[in-house]
Amino acid sequence: MPPAEGVLEAFLISVGVVALAEMGDKTQLLALVLAARYRRPVPVILGIFVATLANHALAAWLGAGVAEMLGRDALRWILGLSFLAMAAWTLVPDKLEKEKPQSARRGAFAATLLAFFLVEIGDKTQIATAALAARYASIAAVVAGTTLGMMLADVPAVVFGERVLRRVPAKTLHRVAAASFALLGALALFNPD
Repeated sequence: MPPAEGVLEAFLISVGVVALAEMGDKTQLLALVLAARYRRPVPVILGIFVATLANHALAAWLGAGVAEMLGRDALRWILGLSFLAMAAWTLVPDKLEKEKPQSARRGAFAATLLAFFLVEIGDKTQIATAALAARYASIAAVVAGTTLGMMLADVPAVVFGERVLRRVPAKTLHRVAAASFALLGALALFNPD
């Protein structure tokens, strides 16, 4: 079991990295679309939470599994370069792809759960979750942190919608997120422990 300070560090870094990476991301835009469509914030928020928890738990489990298979040196280089690539990727803002029609029978919760789980596959926050789980010993802390980070970014989008996003310069948020990923990459490459 990792020491308490390691668990706290994994949690806090996971929260910050994912909350910043999610700003302007396609899943945040999807949260806006779903909030406008259903005008029922609670089921949309619950759908985001359950989808994120399931998606990030799977990503963290896979990331930790890959970390076990690789040697310490190979893992350090892969993580360092992955975080640097994430920094570059974060500077490219996402646009929501053409919305697919949803069945009228599906409620706000089910539609959000399905849409978020699918859209999050291969997304930068999912990949960041896998990389963080490979870096830190506590999968639970990483999943809790990345899920909270997603909720911190997406709940205001659902509740307050475009009003919040108009006040927050997306370019600045992308730059801060990119700098965070670059810092994590540099730390992974140059800190062998």
